[in-house]
Amino acid sequence: MRAARLAAPPRLDLRRCEQFLLHEARLLDEGKFDDWLALFTPEAWYWVPSEPDQADPFETVSLLYDDRRLLETRVRRLSSPRMYSQEPRSRTTRMVGNVSIEDGPLLTLPRSRGREGWGCTVRAKFMMIEYRREQQRLFGGTMRHRLVQSDGRIMIAWKRVDLVNCDAPLDGITVPF
Repeated sequence: MRAARLAAPPRLDLRRCEQFLLHEARLLDEGKFDDWLALFTPEAWYWVPSEPDQADPFETVSLLYDDRRLLETRVRRLSSPRMYSQEPRSRTTRMVGNVSIEDGPLLTLPRSRGREGWGCTVRAKFMMIEYRREQQRLFGGTMRHRLVQSDGRIMIAWKRVDLVNCDAPLDGITVPF
């Protein structure tokens, strides 16, 4: 008797990657932080450098560098009614565009743990508007995601957000990009 062949998951093409990034932006805008966290692999990291072209989060201070455990802590804090830095809650809107699949060398951290699996590195431009306490802030820059497939789902192995003004004085950043 022949063994049944399992269908391979659909390839990570530009359309699927773009739809995934738009889905991620919607989850963040709607404050569905637990659902956002579920997009990350168990070994994932999230990095916002503090310098243009910063090569390593370990040798220079970063605006944010969270491994999966710190991402879980960040989401737990965002969900807490006692997070005073988010009282009242920020309202955000994000725009994602210029999505491309990078053909260049894979961006990995020298001390990264775990395997990333099959996937692709996706680059996109973004703009996020945050409104809170009658003040509006605008953030923009380039996002890079390492997207992998696991059990037919697209997941984030890592995410790097390069802000245009990363080296400018910034008030506290609590809402993820």
